[in-house]
Amino acid sequence: QIQLVESGGGLVQGGGSLRLSCSASGTNQNINTMGWYRQTPGKQRELVASIDVDGNTNYADFVKGRFTISRGNAQNTIHLQMNSLNTEDAAVYYCAAPIFLGTQIAPRWWGQGTQVTVSS
Repeated sequence: QIQLVESGGGLVQGGGSLRLSCSASGTNQNINTMGWYRQTPGKQRELVASIDVDGNTNYADFVKGRFTISRGNAQNTIHLQMNSLNTEDAAVYYCAAPIFLGTQIAPRWWGQGTQVTVSS
């Protein structure tokens, strides 16, 4: 059973930065595309960023230029560097995999979620 474990959420002042990390356990196979979703109360989860095993990245328009997704040194580990945070970025962030870009197929595995709070 694959499990995704996130870390790095918290409270930050507007304009500040946070770094999220996610590590997958339960497999020794490379997970092709991993990424991050976020959700606020009353809204659907939205894809924030994804990265495949070759390092190709994809970003939602609302984070382009501010967030950077990367692969960690350990297998199936990813990071999300979030800069210039604003109050609209406040949400629960979920690590997810695999991600099928351009489809309605939902990821099979989800992390437990980590809260990001941005103060104004």
